Amino acid sequence: MARILITGSADGLGRAAAQTLLDEGHDVVLHARNRERLTAVRALLDRGAAAVAGDLADVAQTRDVAEQVNALGTMDAVIHNAGVYTGARILPVNVVAPYLLTALVRRPARLIYLSSGMHHGGRPSLRGLDWTGRRVTASYSDSKLFLTAFAAAVARLWPGVYVNSVDPGWVPTKMGGPGAPDDLRLGHRTQEWLATSDDARTTGGYWYHQQQREPHPATQDEHFQDELLAELEKFTGTSL
Repeated sequence: MARILITGSADGLGRAAAQTLLDEGHDVVLHARNRERLTAVRALLDRGAAAVAGDLADVAQTRDVAEQVNALGTMDAVIHNAGVYTGARILPVNVVAPYLLTALVRRPARLIYLSSGMHHGGRPSLRGLDWTGRRVTASYSDSKLFLTAFAAAVARLWPGVYVNSVDPGWVPTKMGGPGAPDDLRLGHRTQEWLATSDDARTTGGYWYHQQQREPHPATQDEHFQDELLAELEKFTGTSL
């Protein structure tokens, strides 16, 4: 059985994945923005899930989350699920936090990053971005393009780790809204599969419902990937 960290797992797809993985007998480490939010997953904690807490929009708190995770031991897989759709927190939560956690959490065997089909509408430009989140300088689509490019870069640079990104579809979560047309169960099955299955020992893929899809071409551009890594390293002071 695997030990799996899922960021942003107090609700939505993260919580659904945690529930399924616990049902399958895996050890799950939940993450919430603060300790108060963990009350929403009390039932999962009572079943043996561990938990860490910290606001991923804050660099210092993200570093602390990494320390909390490392204190629990080595993870077999990390599902970078946490994300926001609007507002100034988009770059810190959707891009900076996954970068920092990837750099600081003891390296697992598998890494999964939650992208979006909307990344195809993102702009492959790093000009004028405010990584601090004090100003809105990027859209949700931009952030998911950056995250998908980052996942591809990690897959390239860490050949000993299975690294993939996932489009969960437009599913009826708090973010997706009640009218979302996609299947909620399929929305979290792919990341569970990539985190645990012997049939998912693959890397560098962009997945939708357990099928590989073609991501935005810019995400596969090694020059763009390297520019993105350099920007994130400069901002955080932390090397991948």
